[in-house]
Amino acid sequence: MSNSRLQRELRKRNPFESAEQEASLSIARTADRFGICFARLFREYGLTPSQYNVLRILRGEGNPLPILEVADRMLAAVPGITGLIDRLEGMGLVARDRSAEDRRVVFVAIRPKGLDLLRQLDEPVSALHGRLLGHMSPEELRQLIGLLEKARQPLDDSAGA
Repeated sequence: MSNSRLQRELRKRNPFESAEQEASLSIARTADRFGICFARLFREYGLTPSQYNVLRILRGEGNPLPILEVADRMLAAVPGITGLIDRLEGMGLVARDRSAEDRRVVFVAIRPKGLDLLRQLDEPVSALHGRLLGHMSPEELRQLIGLLEKARQPLDDSAGA
């Protein structure tokens, strides 16, 4: 059996132990490569991927959200959501407000400066999506989305989602 492309990329001498191992490593390799591209783009605008994600969530919601709700909606788990919000607030991109009903709940809202920054990023982010996946047909993209959803299913089921 010939070496797979991933095996060659990783300069792995021995074959993968299983198709599951190769698929898992391929997902990780792809996520890392894509993540690097997005991190470079966001860095040009003074943001990290996590900071961009918070702003994207808040813009999409359209209303202030509890900080823990923002954390639940993140694409990747963020251990220090409070620090992340602190930095965005310090940049003037978001504002915090304590709930009048429950002082333990802190809401976060996107500010006009954050909305302006996202508007500047809309086209470059869209172009990067196209550069990374535009070579695939709509049918291939639907298949990929379905396969990735299916791959996450055991995790979603175990989390009670």
